[in-house]
Amino acid sequence: MLTISQALHAKILAHARADHPDEACGVIAGPAGTDRPERFIPMANAERSPTFYRFDSMEQLSVWREMDDRDEEPVVIYHSHTATEAYPSRTDIAYASEPGAHYVLVSTREPDTAEFRSFRITDGTVTEEDVRVVPDAQPGETGPDAAGATAADAAAADAVADAAAE
Repeated sequence: MLTISQALHAKILAHARADHPDEACGVIAGPAGTDRPERFIPMANAERSPTFYRFDSMEQLSVWREMDDRDEEPVVIYHSHTATEAYPSRTDIAYASEPGAHYVLVSTREPDTAEFRSFRITDGTVTEEDVRVVPDAQPGETGPDAAGATAADAAAADAVADAAAE
């Protein structure tokens, strides 16, 4: 089961809507070995395509190095499908290279509804899992919110929204 904060769930949806009609993609990093998504990292779709996504290789190298430096790992790898259901394509399955990650797919084919699904993809086998969206931390709590979102995450979501407005 993927457990994710309302804030991170909303950021993935906002990024998917902002990049529509192209596929959006990114990562949510978390402390290594915890399976806890905390740090939202929207990434550029190097293909700028409505039917395919690919991380820019230099950006991916930079993000993965930063995760290593912070003792993090990719807990969630997400992307959107713009005209089809939120289910991994044959290409998605072939490119899935992080067996410990939750692969989140969001469908933006319907403007008023959000299809948000999570899968485990290991050795070409796709297994859908439940998604539990949990409330963010309450005011007065110290540190990051319930799933670790920080002011930097909020700034990243704002940047996505600003890019969409341009």
